[in-house]
Amino acid sequence: MGWLPDETGLGKVPANYTPLTPLSFLKRAVEVYPDHLAVAYGSHRVDYRAYAARVSRLASALAGRGIQPGDVVATLLPNIPAHAEAHFGVPAAGAVLNAINTRLDAGTVAYIFAHGGAKLALVDSEVIEVAEAALVEMEGPGPVLIEVVDAEAGCIASGRHTTYDALLAEGAPDAPWIMPEDEWESIALNYTSGTTGRPKGVVYHHRGAYLNAMGQVLSWRMVLNPVYLTIVPLFHCNGWCHTWMMPVVGGTLVCCREIRAKPIFDAIAEEGVTHFGGAPIVLNTLINAPEAERRAFPQVVEVFTAGAPPAPSTLAKIEPMGFNVTHVYGLTETYGPGTECTWQAKWDGTAGAARADLKARQGVAMPFLEHVTVMDDRMVEVPHDGETKGEIMFRGNGVMKGYYKNPEATEESFAGGYFHSGDIAILEEDGYIRIADRAKDIIISGGENISSVEVEGVLMGHDAVSLCAVVAKPDETWGEVPCAFVELKTGAEAEEAELIAFVRGQLAGFKTPKKVVFGELPKTSTGKIQKFQLRAQAKEM
Repeated sequence: MGWLPDETGLGKVPANYTPLTPLSFLKRAVEVYPDHLAVAYGSHRVDYRAYAARVSRLASALAGRGIQPGDVVATLLPNIPAHAEAHFGVPAAGAVLNAINTRLDAGTVAYIFAHGGAKLALVDSEVIEVAEAALVEMEGPGPVLIEVVDAEAGCIASGRHTTYDALLAEGAPDAPWIMPEDEWESIALNYTSGTTGRPKGVVYHHRGAYLNAMGQVLSWRMVLNPVYLTIVPLFHCNGWCHTWMMPVVGGTLVCCREIRAKPIFDAIAEEGVTHFGGAPIVLNTLINAPEAERRAFPQVVEVFTAGAPPAPSTLAKIEPMGFNVTHVYGLTETYGPGTECTWQAKWDGTAGAARADLKARQGVAMPFLEHVTVMDDRMVEVPHDGETKGEIMFRGNGVMKGYYKNPEATEESFAGGYFHSGDIAILEEDGYIRIADRAKDIIISGGENISSVEVEGVLMGHDAVSLCAVVAKPDETWGEVPCAFVELKTGAEAEEAELIAFVRGQLAGFKTPKKVVFGELPKTSTGKIQKFQLRAQAKEM
């Protein structure tokens, strides 16, 4: 770089400054843990030496295909080894990784291809037709498609595109990586769920990805050589940065294509999984799994759960099964987890519902964020009284660069020097955050605000309820009333009147659902319930 110290003799020089990037984690792992198992997926088992060589092949092959620094490379992949390799190989080519939700329709994929400007896309063979249909819908040129054929899942190549294995063969296992000259350079582009209008493109930088991954090692109390199961989709906030995290602690990444109870229990028992992340629906899947799908395991599995406040009843049931759950909270705009419900030694004697209630909170800022708090509309922190509501706001290195090609939305979300989450919460006496609701999910009935989260927490305590969501239903008298959508456990039965009475026994009458609808709930790929669909359904009732 040729830098020289300034007149004080204290300037940045190559000897004392290197831009932060998670690429450095894998470079180090090759030197420190070359023979340690890095990625496991069925018969695919590679150590760190082989993992880095595959990443080098991918990076150099992309360069050979004309990918330049700053270009966007997209993926439409489940949690398989190729997707983990892309998280290092794409930025190692100097490019920006755009991991796209595999469950999106062709029209939305076409929009993301066009808006992000992807030059090349790695696409799983099961969704290759969706990507092809997206190209047809695009007005301009789209990305070149490379087909990833997952032999472990029995997938078959279409024969219409270059395969991922053929692409890797074009590269060199010892090719050098392009390391960022500026840690502010973009490393990833992630699109929000887009439940209202077109999804927004959230841009991450190398510095934030590095700090988020490193900070979660502390928050998760990780020691060397953990075994991490990829339940969080790698297209969701880049898997909460956990794939970038594993090399720094010499961990093993166990890929999980299907999020079902049996493969999860099998991985825990056979691979010795020590950590995984997932939405509360994953915990419910394990709780409600039939005995035939369960496996015994000796280790305590550390779990990060997020996506919605987990019901205290869920936490109370999952921990005796061998899981220690830490509730985390964040958004796409914060690289995934940004807060943690840090456990305090003074709570060690707490048990049962009281323990679960403590753990259900969103907690405090993770180490890589400067400040996370709850503020009113004047940008003043709300009192620590457990009652006054405000909006959760973030400031620090774990916040996105901004929304791609949308300066107006970026400016609005960063107003007052904080990122505005849109989530309504309270601050409790100890400074821990507890979400009350999304701003759009608050139900206003007869002038009274009702937290859908509070009502859902009570419903989840009923023995027959597997999953639930509460939304506003228009009402001529009250304006809005709570309407509950309930998914029952397999083989369980419950009547509408029974559930309404169950809630009425614990909450004020105006908070009680006036209607209960039974059936499977619409969910995103990460297990979040799509309340916008339920609100539309309730509106038509």
